[in-house]
Amino acid sequence: MSIRAGIAGYGNLGRGAELALAAAPDLTLCAVFTRRGGLTVATPGVPVVALEYAEEWKDKLDVMLLCGGSAKDLPEQGPKLAAMFNTADTYDTHAAIPDYLSAMNKAAQNTASVISAGWDPGLFSMMRLLSGAVLPGGVCGTFWGPGVSQGHSDAVRRIPGVKDAVQYTIPVESAVSAAREGIGSDRRHTRECFVVAEEGSGREEITRAIKTMPHYFAGYDTTVNFITQDELLKDHAALPHGGCVIRTGNAGTMEFSLKLQSNPEFTASVLVACAKAAVRLAREGNCGAKTVFDIPLTYLSPVGRDTLIKELL
Repeated sequence: MSIRAGIAGYGNLGRGAELALAAAPDLTLCAVFTRRGGLTVATPGVPVVALEYAEEWKDKLDVMLLCGGSAKDLPEQGPKLAAMFNTADTYDTHAAIPDYLSAMNKAAQNTASVISAGWDPGLFSMMRLLSGAVLPGGVCGTFWGPGVSQGHSDAVRRIPGVKDAVQYTIPVESAVSAAREGIGSDRRHTRECFVVAEEGSGREEITRAIKTMPHYFAGYDTTVNFITQDELLKDHAALPHGGCVIRTGNAGTMEFSLKLQSNPEFTASVLVACAKAAVRLAREGNCGAKTVFDIPLTYLSPVGRDTLIKELL
């Protein structure tokens, strides 16, 4: 199955998607769509198109990878693009997923759109479901980090007065140890922000805006550090991340973990796999918005079901 793909948004995730598409034998990158002018991409011969002209590519693409941020981009762009293309995205505002799923489902009347297709939500969601099915009645804990959260960093960068920022999510080690013993904990993470403030901006106002931000920082133990742009580039340029899902029950313990050198590149690899699934669903006439719970595992693979059975069972 040959799949023609486009990328909407060319930040860290979009660049990761470009790399993932280059490594996928069954997908071809045909265009990158952006709101930024003067952009060039790494793949030779791939055109850069203003996002406002995406509709002109409606019959030229099989799927669009939505690589915008969850705070502002996807709630606006997602439904518009889902009305025209099969899509896959990494929407990760957990508390708002039901509303976003509903909006995407209304838009995707003749297309298939896989939402929240990263590693959490995404792979970790699948592990929570699987471990809960195998160990019902057990205790499940999800831990993120230590590492850079793209969504939280993007949310901080959108605060007025913030020039640049990186946010680290850090698990509380005592809570991880407790989860392995089947004990839940209310305080599982701390968050640490490194912020470059625009000249003349109020640091107290920025700090308050961060710490009270719903769905991202409100209710968390959050530290805000103000640094220079040079310090940010020198000490916080890498984008590692990871985490684990731990479930304990009477029959045993299940644990699934990730250690990522590049959060955006790994997330984009999950996105590309789910983009294949969106195309397969659409070609069956199975339209509408989907989550990872709705995708047969075989649809994520570049090889067929018979080959998977021979090689993996």
